[in-house]
Amino acid sequence: MALPPVFQNLRLPVIGSPLFIISNPELVIAQCKAGIIGSFPSLNARPLSQLDEWLDQITSELDSYNKANPDRPAAPFAVNQIVHKTNNRLDDDMELCVKYKVPLVITSLGARQEVNDAIHSYGGIVMHDIINVVFAHKALEKGADGLIAVCSGAGGHAGTLSPFALIQEIRQFFDGPLALSGSIAHGGAVAAAQAMGADLGYIGSAFISCDEANAVDGYKDMIVDSKAGDIVYSNLFTGVHGNYLAPSIAQAGLDPNDLPQSDPSAMNFGSGGNQKSKAWKDIWGCGQGIGAIGERMSTAAYIDRLAEEYEQAIGALGQRKAFVPATARAKQNQAAGIG
Repeated sequence: MALPPVFQNLRLPVIGSPLFIISNPELVIAQCKAGIIGSFPSLNARPLSQLDEWLDQITSELDSYNKANPDRPAAPFAVNQIVHKTNNRLDDDMELCVKYKVPLVITSLGARQEVNDAIHSYGGIVMHDIINVVFAHKALEKGADGLIAVCSGAGGHAGTLSPFALIQEIRQFFDGPLALSGSIAHGGAVAAAQAMGADLGYIGSAFISCDEANAVDGYKDMIVDSKAGDIVYSNLFTGVHGNYLAPSIAQAGLDPNDLPQSDPSAMNFGSGGNQKSKAWKDIWGCGQGIGAIGERMSTAAYIDRLAEEYEQAIGALGQRKAFVPATARAKQNQAAGIG
């Protein structure tokens, strides 16, 4: 199935995932101008009036950029909506998404048909975060246009399934837009995601260290200095399992190797979420792919590097000879009089 028109202006098949607190208009605009879909959670803008300001800023700047650069227009942007029962701002945030005709809406932590219908009313596209096929079916039944498979190793509220397992199962019943999230920080990983059946890579943690991201220097430096082995999977901080940087947990006075358990009742997005809690301020989320990040740089420079890595990976695959089974090799040798 061909991807919808919203994906046509991409330089790379990549969505910059919405990062709570960290994604802001500056990061989103830089991502879009560099050729990938930039996104942010609507709850990052608070109070509600700031969401109106952010959407006006993003749409205005991208429109101006497109008029000045008709030969290389910016990629579209996306807004993430937390469709959890505790998010009492959802209806107001959705009204603003409709007002600005946000091209792509990413829904998480629940699926509601009325949300999808509102986005479809002006021709927008909805992609929904899922961690297994049960949630995938529910999202599609409620009218989602595409899926984001959040697999083992992803930052934030990651799933536990291997991407090989989840992507192949999804493709047995769904041929629409499919993004893969989980340890992707290198252009070769984007190519691998496509090879296994996804349409797009979904990259979040790597952007935390970029200049435009709304993250403190200590967080950015820890992204650069850490590897996959420094990631801890825990449900303590939000009630839902997620991946976090072990050094940040230790800095908060906790033992990353001996964390107590929590439960889903601890999750609360009321009034836009709790930015003052340790879950968001002192404990830093991160996926396992950060071993590919060795320095801090601008968003544009990082996407340039991604593009180069992606092209190299695709080229290398094209030059690799197809594997020939042993039985076929024996027949070839016999026909050639070898052996």
